[in-house]
Amino acid sequence: MAEFQEPQEPQEPREPREPQELDEAWRELVATARRTVTDGLVVGTSGNVSVRVGDTVLVTPTGVPYEKLGPDDLVAVGLDGEQRAGTLRPTSELPMHLAAYRHTGARAVVHTHAVHATAVSTLVTELPPVHYMTAALGGPVRVAPYATYGTRELAENMLRALADRTGCLLQNHGTLTYGDTLAAAYDRTAQLEWMCRLWLTAHSVPGLTPSILTDEQLREVGERLSGYGQRQA
Repeated sequence: MAEFQEPQEPQEPREPREPQELDEAWRELVATARRTVTDGLVVGTSGNVSVRVGDTVLVTPTGVPYEKLGPDDLVAVGLDGEQRAGTLRPTSELPMHLAAYRHTGARAVVHTHAVHATAVSTLVTELPPVHYMTAALGGPVRVAPYATYGTRELAENMLRALADRTGCLLQNHGTLTYGDTLAAAYDRTAQLEWMCRLWLTAHSVPGLTPSILTDEQLREVGERLSGYGQRQA
């Protein structure tokens, strides 16, 4: 697997995005962050959400309840972590978000402390493929070894677990998923939590072992999922 590395050269500067584009992205980010609470994926101010707009990353601030965030609370940083807009401090998990943007094709990142997913992260090193939606995250979901939140070590562990995947579990911590959009990243988070709940439920039945999908079965599903949904006009 590729080792975590800082960019060799500073990111090329680019013209500022239109304020309206950033404002729209911020509104969607706040709505997504609030949804993580409504859907029970986080409690209080835990978890965080970000979205990339050009070379700017909008991210939830640290320690602020999502229901209190408004249009004037926009927090933006560059890919180097330097704050570009806002007076609130970015989430403490900023290193993890920036690592995802620097080293994957992520355009949006969702990090949660979902209960079932976090429980699974304490039991195994990889979520067994008990459902075909495993293919939607690129294959069996790995567990990144534990490291203190907000550290470079956690970001490095996450990247290794994310290799060829769009989501991973963080040991004794939670989940991280990414996508081309906030909607895609959130859907993967929800699917991952559901699969963890499914595995825990099946695994808890005394005397029985859950059936596991094969690599071939997952490959077949992956091919079908590539054409899933409505076609664009």
